[in-house]
Amino acid sequence: MWGAGCRQGGAAGGFAPTRGPSRDQCVVGVLSVWLSPVLQLVGVDVTAALDLYAEREQWEKCLETAAKQNYKVLHKYAALYATHLIREGSFAQALSLYVQHGAPANPQNFNIYKRLFVELVNAPGMSSAEAYPGWASLRDVLFTLCENLVKSSEANTPAHEEFETMLLIAHYYATRSAALGVKQLEVVATKLSISLLRHTDLVPADKAFYEAGTAARAVGWDNMAFIFLNRFLDLTDAMEEGTLDALDHVDFQDTDIPFEVPLPAHQHVAEATREEIRDWVLTMSMDQRLEQVLPRDERDTYEASLVAAGTGVRSLPCLLTGYPVLRSKVEFKRPGREANKDTWNKFLMAVKTSHSPTCQDVLQFIGQWCGGLPSSGFSFQ
Repeated sequence: MWGAGCRQGGAAGGFAPTRGPSRDQCVVGVLSVWLSPVLQLVGVDVTAALDLYAEREQWEKCLETAAKQNYKVLHKYAALYATHLIREGSFAQALSLYVQHGAPANPQNFNIYKRLFVELVNAPGMSSAEAYPGWASLRDVLFTLCENLVKSSEANTPAHEEFETMLLIAHYYATRSAALGVKQLEVVATKLSISLLRHTDLVPADKAFYEAGTAARAVGWDNMAFIFLNRFLDLTDAMEEGTLDALDHVDFQDTDIPFEVPLPAHQHVAEATREEIRDWVLTMSMDQRLEQVLPRDERDTYEASLVAAGTGVRSLPCLLTGYPVLRSKVEFKRPGREANKDTWNKFLMAVKTSHSPTCQDVLQFIGQWCGGLPSSGFSFQ
């Protein structure tokens, strides 16, 4: 509401328009009256001023002022703003806050980071090339966090290990999105969906089995597709019943796909799609050519399992597919990072021929994460 000095001039008002302040001057006047206590506080008591900005939800001004203090103060108010955004359901905006300002290893922030991870892995429409920016943002925030955790008192704690696993999962999802945009990398994308099944303790199981099954089906791996989509249907039925106790694990014996997984909170796949999958599984079950077993490799072990069934020997996962690295390998400076040589070379060639910006970004991230890329004479030109 405008004050008395802001009334429109005219004969009835008894004064000419040129005699009083303009509308713009009035707006500035009102704003300065409203803001001046905060501005004055900044010079006297910065914390009180920041609290007032936060209370009034003037977040941009709050973070701008906090950034002039120090990193600790900035992140106190960044966490308040992120919490506010999460309450409003603005998860992408909350994530971008930590892309912009970094992710400190403060234990009081851990629930924020976990919530952002959970929201993204549960979000619809994320199994596509277009989803790359979201996955890359999550990956980059978790990478910054894990780098900070290594240098903190939280290093090597269970929380640190969990965030390292979340980083690996985010990297797989980001790489899958990048690969989905390049036709010759379709098998890489499929293998990543299959590798994500070993992380169904952290990602929703029904969604993971649906994505792995439909990806395997698209490349003609019908045995795997049948087993994964059958498991998907069992999971959706179990969710209707509210318990996973009746699940039969026989298809997944001697694999690293976990049996004990959380019951997904809601169905991630529409009912019409579930019925289409049910029809396909029923049709395939009557096909005499179908072998209802997962493919095995020279270890006599399920080919995507990192742990050999007979010996318990654990292989490292390929950075580009998540499959075990067994023979020819590409090694990186940082210990525990390897890639299958054949997959690595195919990926480099696909990037060179497609000029895919997202695949280039994946390689740049791997270089950052693994202490540099192997010298292969590769350039992005």
